Amino acid sequence: MAQPPPPPRGRGAVDNPANRFERLSLEADPAEAPRCDAEPRVEPTLFFRDTARSVISRNDSPDIPFETSLNPYRGCEHGCVYCYARPTHEYLGFSCGLDFEARILVKEDAPELLRDELCRRSWIPQALALSGVTDPYQPIERRLRLTRRCLEVLAEARNPVSLITKSALVVRDVDLLAELARHRAASVALSITTLDDGLRRRLEPRAASADLRFDAIARLREAGVPAGVSVAPVIPGLNDHEIPRILARAAEAGAAFASYIVLRLPHGVAGLFQGWLDRHVPDRKAKVLARVRDARGGRMSDSCFGARMRGEGPVADLIADVFRVAREHAGIPARESELSTEAFRRPSGQGSLFD
Repeated sequence: MAQPPPPPRGRGAVDNPANRFERLSLEADPAEAPRCDAEPRVEPTLFFRDTARSVISRNDSPDIPFETSLNPYRGCEHGCVYCYARPTHEYLGFSCGLDFEARILVKEDAPELLRDELCRRSWIPQALALSGVTDPYQPIERRLRLTRRCLEVLAEARNPVSLITKSALVVRDVDLLAELARHRAASVALSITTLDDGLRRRLEPRAASADLRFDAIARLREAGVPAGVSVAPVIPGLNDHEIPRILARAAEAGAAFASYIVLRLPHGVAGLFQGWLDRHVPDRKAKVLARVRDARGGRMSDSCFGARMRGEGPVADLIADVFRVAREHAGIPARESELSTEAFRRPSGQGSLFD
């Protein structure tokens, strides 16, 4: 089988598969396709204003531990090839491939819209997930600071927030998170996939190294912020053997909790991931896909509540047993402590004079 052309430099996806909602799509002329030994091209990131007039999303999924979430960005420049959120870009008219990581929508008014929501008498104080779909600390956050400004609103209101990220940039906001944590209103999960930095660069090209993520856990814990690890995704046949070592490192960093999620490949993500296997680990492709299907009832993904996070069958059961034993051996609690709304206070209608 011919080797596919190299992916763009610093990107997880090789190309843009057709949007499943579009009737027409364009295909490159094979005669004009770059050779497999060609130099990787540069695919610039473009940013677009997202004019959404509300920023709090709601769900009633019984296997998700929050009902409300906030996503300052749509699309994610981290470029994780396996990301289950990639198909959400298709609702915007983009592809779940390169578009997802190189065409980012920015909710510039997110902090102001969040303040408006929390000021309303209809807002019932509750834990808000930041973000739940795309990473709130992807690279552009360093400049735009939208996540930080949202945390400033949440800290003023003392509204509880749970964060999950693959970025060490979260430590920048330790002051706000520590203030919330004083009221039992903050928790942070660092998602860690592998300790192999070569594999990490191929799977998650623009995410932080595992060492930086463990350091972030340690620094958050030193500041009194409940911080833990999410081993996610567990890819059977590729990184599942790393679970004990990841949890041991998390324990050394002082992780307050640990969880995991088994890989699922919805819609176009299945094709993207198979292409990634072809390029980077062709000798393991058959094994990995067979085990993914074993954990997903013969499919590449399972959207059923409960099963979608953990999988079902012998492979899923083995992962669950390995994780449980390794977590207990590391001495990490099974879950984070419950967040509290007791200190909530409705924010003022205006921002601080010093914003």
